[in-house]
Amino acid sequence: MRNLLNFLLKYNYWFLFVLLEVICFVLLFRFNNYQQSVFFTSANVAAGKVYEISGGISSYFHLKSVNEDLLDRNMVLEQQITNLENILRERQVDPVTLHSIKSLEEADYRIFKAHVIRNSLNRVDNYITLDKGSSSGIRPEMGVVDGNGVVGIVYKTSPSYSLVISILNSKSSISCKIIGSEYFGYLKWEYGDSRYAYLMDLPRHAEFNLGDTVVTSGYSTVFPAGVMVGTVDDMADSNDGLSYLLKIKLATDFGKLGNVRVISRNGQDEQKELENRSGN
Repeated sequence: MRNLLNFLLKYNYWFLFVLLEVICFVLLFRFNNYQQSVFFTSANVAAGKVYEISGGISSYFHLKSVNEDLLDRNMVLEQQITNLENILRERQVDPVTLHSIKSLEEADYRIFKAHVIRNSLNRVDNYITLDKGSSSGIRPEMGVVDGNGVVGIVYKTSPSYSLVISILNSKSSISCKIIGSEYFGYLKWEYGDSRYAYLMDLPRHAEFNLGDTVVTSGYSTVFPAGVMVGTVDDMADSNDGLSYLLKIKLATDFGKLGNVRVISRNGQDEQKELENRSGN
């Protein structure tokens, strides 16, 4: 204790100098808009680089599980392609029509590749940071998916980074439907298990079974119809008893997010502008 006091007394002028410097910087950046702007811009760039490096390190240790997921996904896709080809042959679809089906997605949507450099799971409002931003063509209100299903919606962008509202966020609300039914509801997440969310406002006369597949409805400017969301795990009545409340097991494993795709729908801005003018 005596040595500590002697040390403090010996270097008290240095400690006082450091304290005064800290106070000066706090006053400078707090009460001067220009310096404050420069500080936060630099801090955001530095934080982005740190997240990018840490994200790269963590993703390296998940390569094995990611590769296994890709192999499983490829097997499913190959089976789906085979089934589609068989159906097309049975219906005698001509080559011109077949070509138009294959080119439909590229004509209607643009896809941007990005990588997750920061992710959270255990908050009420979870966000995801991507390593691509406005300089790569990404802008707010674009949909984000991975190889398994829906991830979230772009919220904000900087030139090099994007902030995504995850499905695991109280502000997230995505229009979804059950395959085989045209009735739709809204996917919401309640704070808790990151593997599940809830499909709300599904009409009482809608027919479904446990295990049915839930996909995006296409009734928005963000996601095309048919993007995988999850499967029906359980059901209950809503609080008012007028609709169903379905527990959905999410297809996306948010604990292992790595490479994602950002979807840009052609004509998205035009549709939003028209709907805003009409008050919808």
